Amino acid sequence: EVQLVESGGGLVQAGGSLRLSCAASGFTFTAYAIGWFRQAPGKEREGVSCIRIADGITHYGDPVKGRFIISRDTAKKTVYLQMNSLKPEDTGVYKCAAAGYCGSTGDLVGMEYLGKGTLVTVSS
Repeated sequence: EVQLVESGGGLVQAGGSLRLSCAASGFTFTAYAIGWFRQAPGKEREGVSCIRIADGITHYGDPVKGRFIISRDTAKKTVYLQMNSLKPEDTGVYKCAAAGYCGSTGDLVGMEYLGKGTLVTVSS
């Protein structure tokens, strides 16, 4: 059974940090790109960051460049998103997904598997 399970969301004050995790199982981890996108109420889905598992090449959306860091642990089949200097506009449901490849702006192309998401709330 394919699973992508997110964890690490929560409530944090502006300027704070959170680390999200995405644990993968049931598919060949190294054959995919895995990334994060977010959706806030009333807003369109937005690609946040993506990493190509085979070689670790990363991509970021402009709103998070310099603040967020995506990484992967191939032994644990887990992708992490370290989020620093959080802003209220970072609030949303963060979901991880496995796709064919990363887009240049941190989105995912050819999405095949999707997690259920974890809520991040940044208070001002």
